[in-house]
Amino acid sequence: MITVRDNPAENRYEIHDGDQLAGFSTYRLSEGVIAFTHTEVDPAFSGRGLARQLVIAELDDARRRGLAVRPFCPYVREIILRLADTYLDLVPQEERERFGLVPDVV
Repeated sequence: MITVRDNPAENRYEIHDGDQLAGFSTYRLSEGVIAFTHTEVDPAFSGRGLARQLVIAELDDARRRGLAVRPFCPYVREIILRLADTYLDLVPQEERERFGLVPDVV
């Protein structure tokens, strides 16, 4: 069973396959903003779409918590671009160019 959960003590979201840690995404949290800095999945779990599941879950959680997103992690940016209709609004308008998330790119 695949589960994703926030581990605030480690400043990261984790994805587990059963009781095994399969990957994580680190973040920095400040007032009203979550900055995703790195996403990693153990090679033993690659090819299963776990990184995508992890990022989608953390973006959904950011929305639920009312947090703006700063996608410093290239993979998080990639998912936001691929699913712009769903997630682009999480990145403040004035910060989108900084992350390469401008309308002519999306």
